Amino acid sequence: MSQVQEAAASPSTPSQKPTNIRWVICGLLLVAMVINYTHRQTFALLKSTVGAEQGWTEETYADIVFWFQCAYAFGYISFGGFIDKIGTRAGYTIAFGMWTLAHTLTGFVTNSTQFMLARFGLGLGESGAFPASLKGIAEWFPQKERALAVGVFNSGAAIGAIVAPLLIPLITAAWGWRAAFFSTGIVSMLWLIAWLSMYRKPRDHKGVNAAELALIENDPADQVAKVKWFKLLFIKETWIYAIAKFLIDPVWWLYLFWLPDFLEKNYNLDLKSFGPPLVVIYLLSDAGSIAGGWMSSQMLKMGFSANVARKSTLFLFALFVLPMLFVSGVKDLWLAVLIIGLAAAAHQAFSANVYTLPSDLLPRSAVASVIGIGGMAGAIGGMFMSKFVGFLLETTHSYAVIFAIAAFTYLVAFAYIHLMSPKLKRNETLT
Repeated sequence: MSQVQEAAASPSTPSQKPTNIRWVICGLLLVAMVINYTHRQTFALLKSTVGAEQGWTEETYADIVFWFQCAYAFGYISFGGFIDKIGTRAGYTIAFGMWTLAHTLTGFVTNSTQFMLARFGLGLGESGAFPASLKGIAEWFPQKERALAVGVFNSGAAIGAIVAPLLIPLITAAWGWRAAFFSTGIVSMLWLIAWLSMYRKPRDHKGVNAAELALIENDPADQVAKVKWFKLLFIKETWIYAIAKFLIDPVWWLYLFWLPDFLEKNYNLDLKSFGPPLVVIYLLSDAGSIAGGWMSSQMLKMGFSANVARKSTLFLFALFVLPMLFVSGVKDLWLAVLIIGLAAAAHQAFSANVYTLPSDLLPRSAVASVIGIGGMAGAIGGMFMSKFVGFLLETTHSYAVIFAIAAFTYLVAFAYIHLMSPKLKRNETLT
């Protein structure tokens, strides 16, 4: 029996304060997400630079994004079950190594086909990030803290999207676009060393005291040891999450891959000048991620049910996206930035609560698998969005219809979640 298990077996003293190793783990997950989105955003920022050199059309770029998302869809569903089998530590190690290698090797490519292959490898590896992160959160946090923890690590997506437009133009101006892939890929490997050194399950971690372990294990124990992946396809809880992801994820993909293009075409910005607007947009989205997690977590601490806490938060932030209906006609750059930033913040807040649904509705042993299924659904939605955006821009040269769809998507997703699970009741029937 380990020291932590022995300590947990005996009552902790009333004066003992919980350690905060769980928040250190959350910090590791946050940094990984910063790296993830820095790598992902690099290509979007270099669209005009590389595209002009390679002679791409809008649809060429859309095809490259499509194959990234295709790999992401396939990898997401594979990594979910894989991580459930081998564990969070090993699973994230493999995923991180795969995507970082693919990102770094992108610096060698010379044509659109090679770009598609490199982005396919990136998507395959990155697809393991969220299943591993969310399984880690489920292992390390009680339900009352889970949405806040998800909001914190998920804010790394916005931080990465802030870091990238500040860093990538500087590297590109100094050493060329290939160096942007080489340098960010190589430096990122430092995270992997920290991950392997620090991540363990709570009961196996020497830094966790009895009080923190009791806090982490405060929720009722799962009554299900293992759930077969195939069985998850036939329960509604899986599809509550998956369809919600199918609806909202394409909008986030839209922001990540097409915002630099929108700012360039509508406001005459370029690689050197669209950094500040993107930084503001993603700073707002960062705040939204934490705010969304904080709001539902606070409501749970105040005694509200998970149903009320999650859905109140989802509905509120779905309303904040509605101004996107008008943004394509806004002439002032900074007003457009404010509207898009508010919508991006709302997405992150909404998403932080959607990410908690599998752990709210299902046993921990099924969380990563369901996250994988949902991630696949979201990536498939993103694939459709990429082809749709590329087609519309080639034919209409306008983002009006695209942003109008984005404006109402979250209300549709909220209505679907509520109709499918009016009480957000946990499934206790799995065997």
